[in-house]
Amino acid sequence: MLMFGLTKREERILRRLNTPAKIQDFLDGLPFNFEAGGETCKSPRRTLREMNAHCIEGAFLAALAFAYHGERPLILNIKVEKEDDDHIVALYKRNGYWGAVSKTNHAVLRFRDPIYKTIRELALSYFHEYFLVKNGKKTMLGYSKPIHLFSFGKQWITSESDLWDIAEAIYDGKHSTIVPPENRRYIRNATLLEREAASIPLSKKKMK
Repeated sequence: MLMFGLTKREERILRRLNTPAKIQDFLDGLPFNFEAGGETCKSPRRTLREMNAHCIEGAFLAALAFAYHGERPLILNIKVEKEDDDHIVALYKRNGYWGAVSKTNHAVLRFRDPIYKTIRELALSYFHEYFLVKNGKKTMLGYSKPIHLFSFGKQWITSESDLWDIAEAIYDGKHSTIVPPENRRYIRNATLLEREAASIPLSKKKMK
């Protein structure tokens, strides 16, 4: 019997994704989903069929890969200001330390090695890289607790419908803040050099 109702093809792919590095390499190889036909929030099944993904779709697939190999399917949401977009990563733990797998079209909001003792430490590693290219404003506000995807059941794995209910629960859930209100005025914008480095041009075909 196939696990989670997966097809043989889906299992063949997931069977190979047995380390965080292999999962990240697979996500890096998927073209970015620019939602040309409208906004999507695809299940892992649809992602594996269409072979493209954006951040939450990549996080769902990575979480499934971890679950397939007996780990918890955990994700983390990074909350930002309204003019920017939240970012979602899949979490993993090795020898007591947290790391993250990430699907992104940015040069910096990517994979995290398992060196973070707490979720807060891991989340903070994204703070200085989370800024608007147009003006360098740092936009990260906070982070969610680890979210166990099986708390939503298991239908998300093979659903043919968009998973907006899960996405909304993630985005609207409780988040811990990271910037003390009294220190917000001391936050320095990213420099022009940092902004230029984050804007390295990539074609849509190659952008990850």
